[in-house]
Amino acid sequence: MSENLQKFLKVLEKTESDFSARLAAAQDEPALEALKIEYLGRKGILQSYFSWMSQLDANEKPQLGGALNRIKETIQSRLEERKTAFQRQPAAIESFDPSLPPRLPACGAMHPLLQVLDEIKQIFVGMGFRIEEGPEIESDYYNFEALNIPPYHPSRDMQDTFYLREGLVLRTHTSPVQIRTMENQKPPVRMIAPGRCFRNDTPDATHSPTFHQVEGLCVDRGVSFAELKGVVQAFAQKIFNKDVRVRFRPSFFPFTEPSAEYDFSCIFCKGKGCRVCKNTGWLEISGAGMVDPAVFGFVDYDPTIYSGYAFGMGVERITMLKYQVHDIRIFYENDLRFLQQF
Repeated sequence: MSENLQKFLKVLEKTESDFSARLAAAQDEPALEALKIEYLGRKGILQSYFSWMSQLDANEKPQLGGALNRIKETIQSRLEERKTAFQRQPAAIESFDPSLPPRLPACGAMHPLLQVLDEIKQIFVGMGFRIEEGPEIESDYYNFEALNIPPYHPSRDMQDTFYLREGLVLRTHTSPVQIRTMENQKPPVRMIAPGRCFRNDTPDATHSPTFHQVEGLCVDRGVSFAELKGVVQAFAQKIFNKDVRVRFRPSFFPFTEPSAEYDFSCIFCKGKGCRVCKNTGWLEISGAGMVDPAVFGFVDYDPTIYSGYAFGMGVERITMLKYQVHDIRIFYENDLRFLQQF
């Protein structure tokens, strides 16, 4: 046996030993595939050994070729056995500790506008008012005409109202619910109409094309302006605090006569004057007044027997004051950093 053949056979023994160690360390099928390419591939280790044939005599070549083929078959067989063993192993079961606390999902909460709206409802229900609802798409008759708003009134201007087809509009207030209620119910009537309204306003810190209102109505024998003032005063003290005062200022609305706008004493400076109330000590809330007898004519109420008062308020306005929010647009931006505070 020549010296070259002895050297080549020792290299083969070392190669087989190294493969055995590498195979034992393989932990998955991708590792087996990498070994197969490294040892049996076209450019693998065993393929490179066949170039030794040119350095041997003709009678020694069969001996080296046999050794190479034996190692190749051994490596191939052991790779297949190990692959089969991997495939027969049961899937690993993820460890689970039942004593660990659960991962709770994020909980939602009511929007601040809805929270305040619910509080407003509870206050008025506690004072004997019923909750009534109506459609958001209204006819011109209910939104304007039946509320004594003639065609030439500025509130009918396209800049204020979203007009739809066939004489329909997106309601600009919830007052149409008052007409619908009076059409279907004889006095006494004591109701509030909370809901979403729409006006063609440019969004800014105090205006939004969509907003929420609560309109109130009371009709019965002997209803007076003094009762209206008492109801608004009671509401102001319930929604804010007992120190809040209310003042009424003369105004004009087509559906009430006499009409007034009412203000609450500033809840921030308690009437002393600050930046929020523009140093007046008062915060403008909304309008109110005694129901105009002309409105009763649309619902067949006798104005010589019955009288009534009506009032309204913006839910966004009340919420902004209650939570000291200075921009109405933030209520509609769905910013979780803001909403999670409530």
